[in-house]
Amino acid sequence: MNAGRSATSEQAAPLARNVRVLGCTSLLNDIASEMVYPLLPAFVKGVLGGSEVTLGLMEGAAETAASLLKLASGNWSDRLGMRKPLVVSGYVIAALARPLGALVTAPAQLVGLRLADRAGKGIRGAPRDALIVDSTPTGERGRAFGFQKAMDHLGAAIGPLLAAAFLWLWPGALRGLFLWTIVPGLAVVLLVVFGLREPRRKQAAQGSMETPQPGVPASAPLGRNYALYLIAVVLFTLGNSSDVFLIVRAQDLGISLTAIPLLWSLFSIVKSYGSLVAGKWIDQFGARPLLVIAWIVYAAVYLAFAFASQKWQIWGLFIAYALFFALAEPAERALVGNLAPAHRRGAAFGWFHFATGVAAFPASVVFGWLYKQYGAGVPFSLGACLAGVAAILLFFVRLPDPALGATS
Repeated sequence: MNAGRSATSEQAAPLARNVRVLGCTSLLNDIASEMVYPLLPAFVKGVLGGSEVTLGLMEGAAETAASLLKLASGNWSDRLGMRKPLVVSGYVIAALARPLGALVTAPAQLVGLRLADRAGKGIRGAPRDALIVDSTPTGERGRAFGFQKAMDHLGAAIGPLLAAAFLWLWPGALRGLFLWTIVPGLAVVLLVVFGLREPRRKQAAQGSMETPQPGVPASAPLGRNYALYLIAVVLFTLGNSSDVFLIVRAQDLGISLTAIPLLWSLFSIVKSYGSLVAGKWIDQFGARPLLVIAWIVYAAVYLAFAFASQKWQIWGLFIAYALFFALAEPAERALVGNLAPAHRRGAAFGWFHFATGVAAFPASVVFGWLYKQYGAGVPFSLGACLAGVAAILLFFVRLPDPALGATS
């Protein structure tokens, strides 16, 4: 009875202003980003003359740079006692970098712009996630992150559809597509500048919506269970290469260039709806069990990608992969928020993003090399094995709040 009343009240309670603003920001930002991201393999290989190794280096380096900045920005936001300035700065950098893709003439130049774009993500990522936790009561964080990721994925669905329409009107005009990303990028900047608010520190007395205090010690421990969780996340990430290789695999099996944006939109629509549902499940059943399920789904999907032989199979695999994303992304972040003390939340998200990004570099580079040398079977199978081991490690992480999924 109590659980039912709690679930009803949670459904009726409006999300915090900052969560709604950041959700809309994610929508617009991903429209801009995903207008061009699914077409990067075609742009790198077909226009700039690069290869799978180029893609691996570009994506790995970009994510690593982003992760280094996430670690720093998370600590900065804890020390400042403010999140908004770093969030705004990150979105501004990305909005300026993306349109410049219209001017590149060599793979190295595109790598530089991807680094700048991901640097913006790095600066804003940890403070943004910490701001969501700061603004949200403990029992609603799954729903908050689920909403933010749902809007993120909805933007990722709209962006490729706009790209498909653009390329239908102007076939092959990939450079012009980069240029048009400035429109949603500008809307993002205006929204975060005028829409975000720093949470009031008086809420800390309620014990559920603590906010960072200026000058907190940067060396305060995050705890054994957080460290063990981070190890599991790193192990999983080592088997989770850039999604551009899924697009490469789709093209290998006969998916056309014009169908790629439609495939990516379907993928993103499933992620968007799934994230909303998963966020509620996280608050009801706990983040850890859902993350275990997500990583097992990932392992199964990667094995299927390794042995797929028909292009029709790709559509089903992308839908299944979207379900993994819908479960994993809000669960991973909710676990960080639940395991970290309030005064170290920015640092906790910083370390989380840093660790995943640093692991993403060798993951993408090695995946690209294995793909080129041995074909799809070896790298996808390796990724599946690492995900399975990481899922087992999650059972050893003890959660501080039984109401949020601790079973020990």
